[in-house]
This record gives sequence, structure tokens and C-alpha cells, in this order.
Amino acid sequence: MNSLPRFVALYALMYGAFGVSSPFMPAFFEGRGLGPEQVGLLFGAGTAIRLLAGPLVGRVADLSQALRGALAICELTAAVVALGLLSAPALLPLLLTSLFHSAALAPTTTLADALTLRAARAGQGAPKFEYGWVRGTGSAVFVIGTLISGGVVASWGLASIVILQAVLLVGAAGVATLVPLGESREAASAPGATARGGVVTLLGMPAFRRLMLVSALVLGSHAMHDTFAVIRWSAAGITPPVASGLWSLSVAAEVLVFFFIGPPLLRRRGSAAVVAVAATAGVVRWIAMASSTSVLTLALVQPLHGLTFAALHLACMRVIAAIVPPHLAATAQAMYALGAGATTALLTVASGSLYGAIGAQGFWVMALLCVAALPLARGFRAAA
Repeated sequence: MNSLPRFVALYALMYGAFGVSSPFMPAFFEGRGLGPEQVGLLFGAGTAIRLLAGPLVGRVADLSQALRGALAICELTAAVVALGLLSAPALLPLLLTSLFHSAALAPTTTLADALTLRAARAGQGAPKFEYGWVRGTGSAVFVIGTLISGGVVASWGLASIVILQAVLLVGAAGVATLVPLGESREAASAPGATARGGVVTLLGMPAFRRLMLVSALVLGSHAMHDTFAVIRWSAAGITPPVASGLWSLSVAAEVLVFFFIGPPLLRRRGSAAVVAVAATAGVVRWIAMASSTSVLTLALVQPLHGLTFAALHLACMRVIAAIVPPHLAATAQAMYALGAGATTALLTVASGSLYGAIGAQGFWVMALLCVAALPLARGFRAAA
């Protein structure tokens, strides 16, 4: 039986849950009586707990070889805890509930990616499919979720997005139990089959270290854009509808690359070439951001997000599938996410200082990060 529809449904429900909640969660917490500093503390602590929970749960899932069960449990737990946010009475209970919610959500994408890559490469009579089709579905439904959330909040208030997220996560948990496990694994007897051993094994692989560094440089270079792009555009007189349109161009390009451009490009040119293209696109994109606020220029470079994020992510997934032992799949996904996430968090903080000191010229620093990634791309030629 073709497993693609089940993975498409899983990602649609999962990323739909993310999409409906993302735009309005800060406002939800503000509506619960938290001030700006407290909201910042809550989200900062949530980021920190995600960086810890993702690798920990991924390693446990690999050791037990229960990726599907771990994914379903995390999604169901996140749904239940999300509902707890509605009744948490004060700052400390709200903070603790939010941290638990973040910890439960953190492993979901990496576990889903590990399962999807395993099934996409399985040769057990089931048709193979492109990972990009599944991940592209997630991005597309995320956008739909953000659009729907505005109408939901307008009709039923901020609490409704928490309820809707919980419903979608329960659906995702149910679908997670139906996706195939792929190849059988014997983790207990595999090399590195200890809690610490898996991480040490991965970090001992030169290609995996290179992958973590490249993803940290290129994905981390988005930090200034994600934080200050709209601020820069607004200061230059670009209206909110135009800024929204420019942002939408990048998301549309991401979906286009996941579905149509990235998979054939990877097949024809290989991961090394795609990583080089992504890093080069980053150099062009950030230099343009530093140099111009012309709407035409921005409209031309915003679609490069399809290369700087989606194409790079597809290449990294292909490298992971090619070089990582099957019994370390979830751990590898979590380590990949940890490296990019931690670097982005640090660069977001640094971007504040850079933008405050030199304004948009700070984008030149982001361009240099992508330049540094270019020579590393050659190391993937033998991997995938």
C-alpha cells in the first residue's frame, strides 16, 4: 500500500496545528495578563527547552526503536497540555505549562522526518516517494493555518486557537500510529546503542559534523531577516500589505522548491551542488537586503528563500539518509535541528546588537556566513 497519503495527512495536521497557533500565541499570553517582559521570558524559556527536549526524546526513540509511538505520544501530550494553558491561573503555572507544551512539541518534527525518510527509501514493495512532497505539504498547510487563524480569533476569541491546535494535534497523533515504520531495526545490539553513544557516534562522523556546520551557517543567517526585515521595510516606507506580500513570496517559493524544483535538482546534481546553490543564494539575498529597499529588488530576492531554506533542508535530509546508520535516524534529526536552532537563537541575539549598531549593513555579516558555507559543500560529493 502506498504510504504517501498517510504521511501527507500527518504533516498537514501537524503543521496545520503549528500554523493556527503561531501568529496569535503571544497575544494569547498577553490576554492572560502577562506583560511584555514575561511574554519574552516565556518564549525564550520555551526555545531553550525545545533545544534540550528534541535530542533527548530522539535518542530515547532510537534506543527503543519506537519512533512512531514516541511521535504519537508527544503529539497527544502536547494537545492535552495545550488545553491546560486555558486554565493555568498565574505566571508560574502558565510558564511551567508552556514549558511542558514546548517540550512535548519539540521532537514532533524530527521524529516525523526520521519516519518519512525511512519510508521514502524503503524497498519493501511500497512505492517510493519524495520527502519534499510531504514536507512541502506541511509548509503549504502551515500558511493556510495562519490565514485561517485570523478568522477563527475574530469569531471565537484567542482561546479558540489553542483548542483548534489541540484538535489538530490529536488528529496527528492518530495518523502517526498508522504510518509505516519502514525497515526493521535492532537498536540494542547496534554500535553506539547507549544514550551517550549515539551522539558520540554521530559527532565522530566528519560528514555529519560538516552537515551540522553548513546548516548552522546558512539557516542561522536567516536570523536578521526574520527579526528585522519588516522593521527595515517599514522604516523605508513599505506599507504593511506590501510587506505581507513580500513575506508571502518567500513562503510560496519554499513550497514550490519542496514540491517541484528541489527533488529533481537533487537527483540530477547531488547534495553538494544543491548546498552550494543554497549558500550562493544566501549571499545574493543578504547583500540585496543590505543594499536596497526597492520593492522590485526585494520581490526578486525574496523567492530565494526557496533555495536558502527549502533546497538546503532537502539536501541535508538526503545526506542524513545516506550517511547516518538507521538506528540513529531520530538522534541525527534532533542533532541537526539542535545545531541550526541553537545557532539561530544566538544569531538572533547578535542581530539585535548588529542592527542597533550598523542597521541594515548587518546583513553583510549574514552574507559572510553563507560565504563560509560554500567551501564546505564540496565535502558532500562522496556522501550523497
